[in-house]
Amino acid sequence: MLKQKHLIDAHKMVTFLALLGLMAWFDRWQNPTAWVYLALHGSYGLLWALKGQIFPDKQFDVPAAWWFVPLSLGGLSLYWGAGFIINAYDVQAPAWLLGLAVSMNLFGVFFHFTSDMQKYVALHLQPGHLVKDGLFARVRNINYFGELLIYLSFALLSMHWIPLAILAAYVLGYWVPSMFRKDKSLSRYPDFAEYKRGSRLFLPFLF
Repeated sequence: MLKQKHLIDAHKMVTFLALLGLMAWFDRWQNPTAWVYLALHGSYGLLWALKGQIFPDKQFDVPAAWWFVPLSLGGLSLYWGAGFIINAYDVQAPAWLLGLAVSMNLFGVFFHFTSDMQKYVALHLQPGHLVKDGLFARVRNINYFGELLIYLSFALLSMHWIPLAILAAYVLGYWVPSMFRKDKSLSRYPDFAEYKRGSRLFLPFLF
């Protein structure tokens, strides 16, 4: 049975090849920004697929409806926009921006992957309890914050507004509504109200 995770993982895995193809098509072998982008986004795609095998996210372990196939593949391909712009327009980011993007990406991978691992292990050992310690102690969706840093690092390397607009659309149109739905689901726990008062939804110290 085709599941959502199969489509998402497959798309993430081919990201490296897609970006390498863009470099070949536009002949950007001498562009350091294109190489850094390939290393960051391509590696993230492979790590995502690896994560899905070791500590999978149950929300994607559901059958994929026919309409989900073009929607997911088309929507996820929008994330390649920064890579297309970098290669098509030979964008060469300054050294300080390359350094910032790499650092931001590392922090993003840390928050995203370690929080997903914590949640997976916690619910495996103690199913049906509220995960509110460790990385989730102050931010209820620290995994989404990690993803924000990751995709923001990609967008910044393009030095263009379109990848930033695509990321903003995802955050406002999909991520934040998902977080509110999660809050509603977790409200069934007696200690959630207190946990909610002492934590942020998404952004540390802000929101």
